[in-house]
Amino acid sequence: FREPSPPKSPKRPPAIMAMVASEDFQHILRILNTNVDGRQRVPYAITAIQGIGRRLANLMCKKADVDMTKRAGELSPEEIEKLVAVLQNPLNFKIPAWMLNRQKDFTTGKHMHVHANGLVTVMRDDLERLKKIRNHRGLRHFWGLRVKGQHSKTTGRRGKTVGVKH
Repeated sequence: FREPSPPKSPKRPPAIMAMVASEDFQHILRILNTNVDGRQRVPYAITAIQGIGRRLANLMCKKADVDMTKRAGELSPEEIEKLVAVLQNPLNFKIPAWMLNRQKDFTTGKHMHVHANGLVTVMRDDLERLKKIRNHRGLRHFWGLRVKGQHSKTTGRRGKTVGVKH
């Protein structure tokens, strides 16, 4: 004969922690012409800026001495300035050149990291240069075909006009 088990307590939903915002909390920050969500933690929030991935964001926070457990909206103006300084010249803060997105630039020959609006401009200039010199990659971009060696005989037929033009 078994002893009766104690009555089971009703299941409670998992606890959801509310974010307590201070008075100087910013829900949207403006960093490098980009709106950054202030509710996210700093490394993930700054990945909203074009040209910054998670690994670079993590390293930037460490180099700028910013607490990575903070929310982006809790950052002080000084901390934001430090982050922007690290981003604008990462080589001065000993971020390795292999982490930068523009190694040995075609025109200047220097290592740099392009971000936000500059990234769009640089990509457009590179494609124009490839088209101008009639490079294979440039021509494929110009024709609207796959560029990086993907198969295109049987795939990617939607979106393009199919059939013979008369």
